[in-house]
Amino acid sequence: MLALTLSGGAGALTMTYPNSTTILHEQAADWAGADFRGVQVQAGALSLPPGAVSGTLTSAPVTVAAFDELVPSWNALTPAGGSVSVEVRAQVGGAWSRWFTFGSWSSGGDRASVDRQKDAAGQVLTDTLRLTRRATVYQYRVTLRGAGTVVRLLGFNTADRARFTAGLGQPGNRASWGKVVDVPRRSQMIYPDGGEAWCSPTSVSMILAHHGVNVTVPQAARGTFDRVYDGTGNWPFNTAYAGALGLRAFVTRLPNLAAAEVYTAAGQPLAVSLGWKKGELPGAPIESSSGHLMVLAGFDAQGNPVLNDPAAPDNASVRRSYPRARFEKLWLTHSGGLSYVLLPRAD
Repeated sequence: MLALTLSGGAGALTMTYPNSTTILHEQAADWAGADFRGVQVQAGALSLPPGAVSGTLTSAPVTVAAFDELVPSWNALTPAGGSVSVEVRAQVGGAWSRWFTFGSWSSGGDRASVDRQKDAAGQVLTDTLRLTRRATVYQYRVTLRGAGTVVRLLGFNTADRARFTAGLGQPGNRASWGKVVDVPRRSQMIYPDGGEAWCSPTSVSMILAHHGVNVTVPQAARGTFDRVYDGTGNWPFNTAYAGALGLRAFVTRLPNLAAAEVYTAAGQPLAVSLGWKKGELPGAPIESSSGHLMVLAGFDAQGNPVLNDPAAPDNASVRRSYPRARFEKLWLTHSGGLSYVLLPRAD
């Protein structure tokens, strides 16, 4: 049950799958060997000492399985005027790349990714670092700004695009079938002026409501809006939003639906990202999508995934079931099994 309880231990929590690795740093021991400059660890979180207005932590190098994509996550509290920035560099071809930034994030203020970050080592596509060659070592740097700013979690998902579908077709656990979490059902389509593009914050708002944090879809859209991207689909911005509202939230990639069953069988829904062309996803409320988030709530008695699909035309028709093999292939092929994990905090 490691992937569910996500309890700490000797060293950072690491989730290793055939397609990806996710590492969470969220306690003092996880930052051993880091370079602290105006940042302290207090009560298991990064914060600024009294009187400080900014500070930076640079991690020790992190070694993982070969990867060519990286997506970060963070959970932070940023009082008025505060913000957090996360940067990453990788050892590509034996040399360190430049520092790539994932922008500036604030729970109550401006949120913006950074465009036009591209060189021989790779590029940032809004929320994803994509390398030109595989690497096995990365390093991160987090900057805290504003009195009272606190970082409670830093997560990094690394993945090998060539292995996105390495776990495809793993048999499910029949004991997990026939169990569906009663996640509140919300459609993005009932909101004018942009609601059609709000699949990510709508999915987040449904899982938040399941955990007793009731924010409206428009509130979630405002809280995840990326000014530079000009949209609400920035993956780490969405998990950061949930983290600021008290959850333990991060981006990961799961290898198959069998791994997702562990979560849903324990009552924990997931937000999952997939894309499809016309005719590829029977029963979908929209013909096609280049990238769409929906909530995986469980599995029916035949093992087919049961979703809260926010693209439905109204709240009453949000609940859908899709063919297991077809859905799994679309999910893994499109995003490598990308998922938002939003869990109650134990503290």
